Amino acid sequence: MSVGKQLHQTLASLRGAKADMEAYALSTEDKNAQKLFTDCCNQLENVIKSFEGRVNYVEQQEPQYKVKQEMQKQNNQQQNNQQ
Repeated sequence: MSVGKQLHQTLASLRGAKADMEAYALSTEDKNAQKLFTDCCNQLENVIKSFEGRVNYVEQQEPQYKVKQEMQKQNNQQQNNQQ
């Protein structure tokens, strides 16, 4: 797996963890647990923003790590192989 894919996979995992925390906060009636899950959501949001900045920086410095470009390149190769 390329670095670009790993970065985007990690970003997706972080977003998934945040969504889980939001769901947990909504599904409990325990005020202490709600606060804990909400605090975790806020912390994860800060981590996500920082990580997105890092991903953008890496993609600017190393264009080959851009996932979108990599996927287009793979699609072009597959189309060429089919012809």
